[in-house]
Amino acid sequence: MTSIAIIGAGGRIAHALVRSIGRTPGLKLAAAIEQAGHPAIGKDAGTAAGVNPVGVAISSDLHGVALADVIVDFTLPSATPGNVEAAVRAGKPLVIGTTGLGDKEKAILNEAAGKIAIVSAPNMSLGVNLLFAMAKKAATVLGLGYLVDIDETHHIHKKDAPSGTALRLGEKVAEGRGQDFKSVMVHQPETPGTEAGKVDRAARQGEKIVIHSSRIGEVVGDHLVSFACEGETIELAHHAWSRESFAMGALRAAQWVIGRQPGLYDMQDVLDLKGF
Repeated sequence: MTSIAIIGAGGRIAHALVRSIGRTPGLKLAAAIEQAGHPAIGKDAGTAAGVNPVGVAISSDLHGVALADVIVDFTLPSATPGNVEAAVRAGKPLVIGTTGLGDKEKAILNEAAGKIAIVSAPNMSLGVNLLFAMAKKAATVLGLGYLVDIDETHHIHKKDAPSGTALRLGEKVAEGRGQDFKSVMVHQPETPGTEAGKVDRAARQGEKIVIHSSRIGEVVGDHLVSFACEGETIELAHHAWSRESFAMGALRAAQWVIGRQPGLYDMQDVLDLKGF
């Protein structure tokens, strides 16, 4: 039986994790942790997630991660340093799906990866991680003769834009084309009063990778990568209908990372897609 500690237990993805753990043989919830003062503190994690009680109360005590075999963290970048420190202190592997990590947080992960095994990914969905591999392969085959657009749409509550998933897709396309992503990425957020995604294709150079961001209603997550030239357009798309897709991937990563050597891994490692 694999026991899991969830950090960020009051969040929507954490609720999906609790529900998914209850449906997955061989998994159990060992600890549910939230920041002090959160309204979920003291509630049963199952009740908070909209299912039957699971006998684990949501707590603000990070020391609770020591009760589990593996830690799953879906919080905010500001919480990353403390959460990683707690994982290192407990000597537990960590799966982190927090998006919007900056250079500071990434450096902390890299340093901690010398002591524990960490799986970090901007999107834990199995389908999205297959899309990452497919986007890189398509870019390798098609080269610089195609205009590349990445369209991402999320709910209005999402803080970061472009999404971490869109940025990773852009990185994969750049890898496939032998480019430095930061030097060729252009972000075009949707502007009120204009046509969403409008692009002056005639003025574009083929080497640019253009990311379009939209925030609409309660959209869980839509991503589209298109490669276009005069004669054809190739499109690769993924649509997330519920947060259960992220939870399923995170739990797969949690089972995979146990027993691994210290290091920084991603979902491409978990799904054995590095050589695709």
